Formats: sequence, C-alpha cells, structure tokens
Amino acid sequence: MSEPAAPWQVRVTGTDAVAAATVASAGSFWGRFRGLMGRGSLPAGEGLYIPGNSIHMFFMRFPIDALFVSGPDASGARQVVACRPNLRPWTGIVMPVRGAAGVVELAAGAIERGGLQAGATVLFEAAGSSAGASSDGVSRGVAA
Repeated sequence: MSEPAAPWQVRVTGTDAVAAATVASAGSFWGRFRGLMGRGSLPAGEGLYIPGNSIHMFFMRFPIDALFVSGPDASGARQVVACRPNLRPWTGIVMPVRGAAGVVELAAGAIERGGLQAGATVLFEAAGSSAGASSDGVSRGVAA
C-alpha cells in the first residue's frame, strides 16, 4: 500500500490517539543526514519520519523521542518495533533496530505521555484527516 503524501499524522490504531499531528518526511540522502540538525526545538505535535533503522544525535540541540516502525503491511499499518525515549543531544549514533523500516522522531516525552510501546500499531494518514482529532483539531490521548 502506498503512503499518503507528506505531511502525515501518525495515529495509533484501535484508538483515537494521534502520536504526531504533522510529520514531515526526510526521504532524500541529505534530508536523512540533516534530520533535525540546526533546529532549536521540535514543537509538540510535530515529527520527522526518516527511512532506515538507525539515527544519529550529532549536532542536535535538544532531546527527542524515537519511534522505530516496520514497513507498512497490506492495510498500511506499521508495527512499533522499538521506542527510544528522551535521546540526549550529542550522544552519537542510535544503534540500528532489527525489523525497523523507518523512525519517527518526536518531541521528547511523547512516547511516555502517549503510553507508546513496542508492539503497538500505527497508521500514517494525511495530515489533518479527521480520525483521531476532535472537532477543535486537538489530538486525543497521545500528545507529542
């Protein structure tokens, strides 16, 4: 199944919880290399998807949470393979995660606040889709 065009929202299946309301994609070599470097922060509710099974924290100015996910199954759902909460800046390379096809970088604390854990299933949906958002556009359950 093909992914919707970025930006996406990442929704936890079986709930109305949205792990991140706006997720950009870093699909190019330079986009993956740069990631969040040079930014002063990652606002709550935002994220960055990086294809691959490892990330680095070099030149980062702030901590992040990393949600390692599998590739999409036939329905488009992705399994959370590993969670790496509160990664400190300048700590080097985050070791590769077996079975991960990509990483969603989230604001620090999002994994804990959302109760996300390995084995959960998430969907990448077009940003702003109504699933997971109340009528005022506020995500329920998982705040990034």
